[in-house]
Amino acid sequence: MTKILKEHAERRLAPVPEQYVFWCHDGQIIKSIKELKEALELMSDETYAYHANREKNDFSKWIRDIIGDEKLARDLSKSLDKHQAYDHVKARETFLLGKI
Repeated sequence: MTKILKEHAERRLAPVPEQYVFWCHDGQIIKSIKELKEALELMSDETYAYHANREKNDFSKWIRDIIGDEKLARDLSKSLDKHQAYDHVKARETFLLGKI
């Protein structure tokens, strides 16, 4: 069981292949959970709102469809602003790093 958790965590934390990167509205290219965390920390409210609003949540969709992390995707879909999204990503990254 521990080996499975470790492999699961490593897969979630690994950078994605080039064709699956997240192209942010402000020009940033995000390849991993770590890079998403770093991007959210510095991202403008306008850029966050472009990707996450009442109609859609591109961050949640990318995390679910590309990274494969359902829990983080759900948390991001419930985030009210970029600070809350950052907190969710940081907490999940910390949890996954603890499994390696």
